[in-house]
Amino acid sequence: ILVVATEEFSTHGLAGGRVDAIAERTRTSKRMIYYYFGGKEGLYLSVLERAYRKIRTLEEDLKLASLAPEEALRTLISSTFDHDEANPDFVRLVSIENIHHAAHMLRSEAIRDLNVSVIETIAGILERGTAEGAFKRKADPIDVHMLISAFCFFRVSNRYTFGTIFRRDLSESATIGRHRRMIADAVISYLQTEEGAENPIS
Repeated sequence: ILVVATEEFSTHGLAGGRVDAIAERTRTSKRMIYYYFGGKEGLYLSVLERAYRKIRTLEEDLKLASLAPEEALRTLISSTFDHDEANPDFVRLVSIENIHHAAHMLRSEAIRDLNVSVIETIAGILERGTAEGAFKRKADPIDVHMLISAFCFFRVSNRYTFGTIFRRDLSESATIGRHRRMIADAVISYLQTEEGAENPIS
């Protein structure tokens, strides 16, 4: 049910998604879906929770604590990049929830708890990196997470508008590879630059 509901809501949004269509495709009944999920919004929230649980589980499986700080961060960035590239439904769902001002996420302790892990992971990598001298900047892990997410997310969320305006196919393998390296290099370069070194006072 959640797989089909993900397709339905990511394609048609919360307002346009139809529980009847989900019931028909899953050979179940609307009444049963309402019984288990408490209604359309409850099903939609379960879809969001499943989407976040998927990406956070992928990150946990990377075993980043066993890698050197720079390698760990590059591995995390590549995982985020590849996840968003392979899961446009996740990007659409997050975009839809932003239209609703995260009203449904506010009701979910699970989503908040799930997303603590990635910040703790990044914080651990940054702490090890500064302690070992790999990183010179003491960066905020939420800022670093936002920087990574922004680039990876934008490529998917704005693929068609950006591609139309600039006549560039962001799904080309060469472009994908270049962009994956670009965001990793940008983040590492940022962390390897001391605070204030970008704009020295003359």
